[in-house]
Amino acid sequence: MIKTQNLPLTSLLLSVFFAFCSCSTSPNQTKVIEEEKKTNIIFILADDLGYGDLGFLGQQYIETPNIDRLAKEGMFFTNHYSGATVCAPSRSSFLTGLHTGHTPIRGNREVQPEGQYPMPDSLLSIAKVMQSAGYTTGAFGKWGLGFIGTTGDPSHQGFDQFYGYNCQRYAHRYYPAHVWHNDEKVILEGNGWEEKAVYAPDLIQKETISFIEKNKDDPFFLYMPIVMPHAELAAPDDAVFQKYREKFGEEKAFPVREGSEYGPDVNISAYQSQPYPHATFAAMVERIDIYVGEVLAKLDELGLKENTLIIFASDNGAHQEGGADPDFFDSNGPFRGYKRDLYEGGVRTPMIAWWPGKIKAGTKSDHISAFWDLLPTFADVAGATIPQDIDGISFLPALFGENEQKEHEHLYWEFHEQGGKQAVRQGKWKAIKLHVFGGGEPTIELYDLSIDIGEENNIAAENPEKVKELEGLMNSSHSSNPIFGLLPSERKSEN
Repeated sequence: MIKTQNLPLTSLLLSVFFAFCSCSTSPNQTKVIEEEKKTNIIFILADDLGYGDLGFLGQQYIETPNIDRLAKEGMFFTNHYSGATVCAPSRSSFLTGLHTGHTPIRGNREVQPEGQYPMPDSLLSIAKVMQSAGYTTGAFGKWGLGFIGTTGDPSHQGFDQFYGYNCQRYAHRYYPAHVWHNDEKVILEGNGWEEKAVYAPDLIQKETISFIEKNKDDPFFLYMPIVMPHAELAAPDDAVFQKYREKFGEEKAFPVREGSEYGPDVNISAYQSQPYPHATFAAMVERIDIYVGEVLAKLDELGLKENTLIIFASDNGAHQEGGADPDFFDSNGPFRGYKRDLYEGGVRTPMIAWWPGKIKAGTKSDHISAFWDLLPTFADVAGATIPQDIDGISFLPALFGENEQKEHEHLYWEFHEQGGKQAVRQGKWKAIKLHVFGGGEPTIELYDLSIDIGEENNIAAENPEKVKELEGLMNSSHSSNPIFGLLPSERKSEN
């Protein structure tokens, strides 16, 4: 059993301070506050969806008409970045408004038998901010930031309702033995880690739509961290799957591996074999699109369309696990790299903002934004106070097409696997440092994204002063976090 994480007195005092701090607001809040009814906010987060997996961005094989509609009727952000290049730290960045040099969760650290290392409850999460503004809050899908009863429990992070996978390791399986409704384990009869009767994402989607229906008369904040198309590759044998099965014909199967199959010897964190990986992946992406369409239809049915902001994004770049084939689908589009890379293909993701009557349809924004900007933006929309000492900047002015949008001086990421990596984007410049935490000689690469969006030409040797400047930004952006790993210089200072 996992014990609840007890906070020291100083952390508790800090949580009280942050909850009642005097915080800044932007001029755009007036527009939102003056409305008779607060705007509903829905954040739809795909899991491991690549930049090139969507139809409006050039996908040739997979149909995504509803997401394409969001882009047609809303605003597409061409320079948007995820919080990290893997699941948990990316979501931690979204919830806290802090980049991975500051946010508490910086890796996918597991706990047993279920769950991940918990977020502290001393920070003012986006859900707590929305609660303070009078919103009902709900999260439906994959959590991955702390098991039930710990400080990372969704209920301790400001969510009135949670339904789905608490553990991202368990979310590798689309036919799990159970999911969670708040602190109640919901047994999925017919699954039991041995059979495949209940496709969990469909069940979660039903609860999501129910949440919208139940809260139609009051402002709500809905967080939809959809599990797909993260491996394993699994989709119901329905008309959507059969369409792609016919399109792709016979395929090279993703093979059976030890513990991969459902049954008495199943390894929950593994991925099932899959005879039709291309058809299945395509069906999973289109299933996300179907869910988006169901949300849009429900908003229209309930008369909420004109008073709801939807943000659609992905938690990181395209993955290569479980039989996924991002090269076949050109999932990373024009970018280099995949999930776990800090190249553009690992962290630049599609973001769409849809808000009928507020956002001009069919527009694009080149504003450089990241996950840590969502907290202040949502607070701005809700008329809530924006917490101080966060890394995020509200992009509400950009949504309205206004010119006074504040810009980031730079963006920063760190990754605590594969020897450790850091990256900084400053305007057109992008620097990536490899072997940060040991395991090799640290090296820095430099790219000019204005002429080299594919990061093919490393120009570090020709620009030593810029390299030195950006390395300095890496150092100043990183705060010590012994739970997920210390820089070599930090380890030496402890000896």
